[in-house]
Amino acid sequence: MDDPLIPETAGRARPYIIVVGNEKGGTGKSTTAMHLIVALLQMGYRVGSIDLDARQSTLTRYLANRQAYAEASGHALQTPTHRHVARIAAKTKAEAETQERAKLRQAFQDLMDCNFVVVDTPGSDTYLSHLAHENADTLVTPLNDSFLDIDMLARIDRERREVSAPSPYSQMVWENNNRRVMAGRPPVDWIVMRNRLTHIEARNKREIAGLMDQLAHRIGFRVAPGFGERVIFRELFLKGLTVLDYSHDNPDLQANPSHDAARGEIRNLLEAIGLVQTEPAQTETVTG
Repeated sequence: MDDPLIPETAGRARPYIIVVGNEKGGTGKSTTAMHLIVALLQMGYRVGSIDLDARQSTLTRYLANRQAYAEASGHALQTPTHRHVARIAAKTKAEAETQERAKLRQAFQDLMDCNFVVVDTPGSDTYLSHLAHENADTLVTPLNDSFLDIDMLARIDRERREVSAPSPYSQMVWENNNRRVMAGRPPVDWIVMRNRLTHIEARNKREIAGLMDQLAHRIGFRVAPGFGERVIFRELFLKGLTVLDYSHDNPDLQANPSHDAARGEIRNLLEAIGLVQTEPAQTETVTG
């Protein structure tokens, strides 16, 4: 394992790194990252964010929409200290990776005063994504509740409905985790979110639940309920808002039952990660 991007500093607490990642698009990574960011800000933490998706840059655009909405509406909206790290076009792969590592290291250095840093990764296999996974304290992997998305975690025997082998992505997470442990660092806490769950008790849903249990034991992650198929999540992006910005006491951002249900899903995720608390953060030392 190379020198850590986030070195330990005597007498100074390092940020806790939450990486939202997988290698498939359309699973809700940026939505998950944004809601984690706002939840942590509302809990009183100093929060940094890093967008590694050079092609889509969804989290960066989400935050830009948030800033534009705040300025146009006059609403004070909490925002993180944000950095966007793009891929490097260089003559050789080695040169590109050296420059990308340096840029990501600088981004983390810029955010050393934060309690948490949330990293949004691209839906593809990139060197920057590998670096983020290697430095994650908690890895959150959103997946749509389908056999197509489970294929991103493992190869499935279609006849027996059994796990036959881990996927390249799971192998990458496992190898990075081994390097962390060998370097004397604690293992990553890997959480897989089952997104777009329905309330219908269908056979397909039961089979997926069984496969996820197999995978959790075999590959080494925890399963957490994710976000339901709610139109509200898709509508909020253009305003840069989250369901946490709405309140029954705010006439301009008036909460409705859909917001309330979605907030419950956010709280369930925070509980799964171990971040729910009753009072705002007051200390410098943060544990995940």
